Parts: sequence; structure tokens; C-alpha cells
Amino acid sequence: MDPKLVADSRRTLESERERIRVELSEEVEHPRVAHGAQTAAATEVSESQRGQQLREREEHHLAQIEGALRRIDAGAFGLCQTCGKPIAPERLEALPWAQDCVDCHAKRRR
Repeated sequence: MDPKLVADSRRTLESERERIRVELSEEVEHPRVAHGAQTAAATEVSESQRGQQLREREEHHLAQIEGALRRIDAGAFGLCQTCGKPIAPERLEALPWAQDCVDCHAKRRR
């Protein structure tokens, strides 16, 4: 694995990890359903659910990032976790948290 790609990926992953940690540390507002129109209350609940979904997505992304950092530390960065073959450098440049090569990722998505 190209040492420059690994170093660049580590910097990107660490930066993204910090961004997500800050975002997740922000207090989540829960809807306060008060007297008012049902539409307004439904909108607040809908926005809260959307916020929770985004939070869960960020938590999943953080787990992917931390997994990639562990793979870097273990010397396994850039190897497909499914087939063991190298992941294309272009894929790692775009998605440094990628854990599968393009072929295995496509198979898993089917």
C-alpha cells in the first residue's frame, strides 16, 4: 500500500472523525408538543425523527471511520474485508473508510 495514500487517508479519517464527534456531542432537541395546531405538532415530531435518523447515520459513519483507522494501525488498510484483495486506490481516495472492493460492495448491495 502506498504510504502517502495511507497517511493522507489517516488525516482525512481523523478529521472526519473529529467533525462527527463534535456534531454528535451537540444536544439533541426533542419535540415539545404544546397546545397548538396538530399540524405544527406533527411537523415537530417529523423533524425530530429525521434528526434521529441523521444522528444514527452519523454514528454508523463514525463506526466505519474508526474501523478504517484500526485497519491502518493493523496494517490491513486497503484490503477488501470480504475477499482479501486490494481495494483500488481511487476508491480509497474517495472513500477512505471503504472496507470492500467495488466488486464485493456491488455483490453485497444486490
